[in-house]
Amino acid sequence: MRDQDKPKEQLINELAELRQRVTELESSESQRQRVEEALRQNGEELRAILDGARDGIVVLDLMGRVVRVNRYIREIGGYAEDEFIGKQIDALEMFPPPSLAKILSAFRKLETGQDLPPYEVEVHLKTGERRMVEIHSSLLKGNGRVEGIVAILRDITERKRAEEELKQGFERARSAMKGTVEALMSTAERRDPYTAGHQQRVTQLACAIAEEMGLSEDQIEGIRVAGSLHDIGKIYVPAEILSKPGQITDIEFNLIKIHPQVGQEILEAVNFPWPVAEIVLQHQERLDGSGYPAGLKGDEILLEARVLAVADVVEAMSSHRPYRPTRGIDEALKEISQNRDITYDSEAVDACLRLFTEKGFAFE
Repeated sequence: MRDQDKPKEQLINELAELRQRVTELESSESQRQRVEEALRQNGEELRAILDGARDGIVVLDLMGRVVRVNRYIREIGGYAEDEFIGKQIDALEMFPPPSLAKILSAFRKLETGQDLPPYEVEVHLKTGERRMVEIHSSLLKGNGRVEGIVAILRDITERKRAEEELKQGFERARSAMKGTVEALMSTAERRDPYTAGHQQRVTQLACAIAEEMGLSEDQIEGIRVAGSLHDIGKIYVPAEILSKPGQITDIEFNLIKIHPQVGQEILEAVNFPWPVAEIVLQHQERLDGSGYPAGLKGDEILLEARVLAVADVVEAMSSHRPYRPTRGIDEALKEISQNRDITYDSEAVDACLRLFTEKGFAFE
């Protein structure tokens, strides 16, 4: 249809749309010029600073178009300057879609005045290589108003590789440590099945108490390892004493009392990231100094050892032993309740009582 054949109202609407587009273009061009002017204010000194930086720097106007990139971006990325300047950020080949989505989201937050911590994205170099960068963004201000956005891109590829290698190394060490613990547990189990089962149940309860007390994951893991091995020193005690039916003599009991120290000597040779050997050494100590082997009192005893002590007593009293029948869980809870803050840690006792009376804890 020729323009003279169009209805007058349609021509007016099309003319208005055309004027709107022209206005937007003029506004966009004006805004771009203001950004360039803001960058030119410090002239060659600013250019030298930008090009001398060992991080990538990208300057955008508020329409999301690239106004300037520094030499580092051009040289490392392998892109020519005309592949950046004047392009919308979402048209740059350097940023794959997932990275672009994260960048645009970050810019929107920045424009609304929200705090924007550094964030990580993947970038694609022209060589095809993929690298990880950390982006720090801030608003570019000139003449008292916001003119654009400055983004600093720091290559963290090697750091991420080192972190991944460290993580893998930690997992290997953790796996090796787990194997060490299992081997030691197996040694105890072959010599005394009662001791092995006891260690497993004490560990279950001790970790539940620690979690109920709000201890850290790291502390709970240390308790888990120490609980699994807390009676490893009993391999020093003759098997006929451990499995002896009936009353144990004072001499035999004094021999059994050596087991925490023997356990420490065995475990201190293993480089655990937790004080496992010390926890094992102290698990028979009591707040009032009546425990063994050193007669420690109160805070002289590690918190982890105080937790383990409560779990140890409860499991031992509520389980059958070759030398005596079980005394039952009620008697065990009565024991720690009556001696709360006397021989046993009050927080550990309270947590243990809640587990059994309110939360339905039961040994597996």
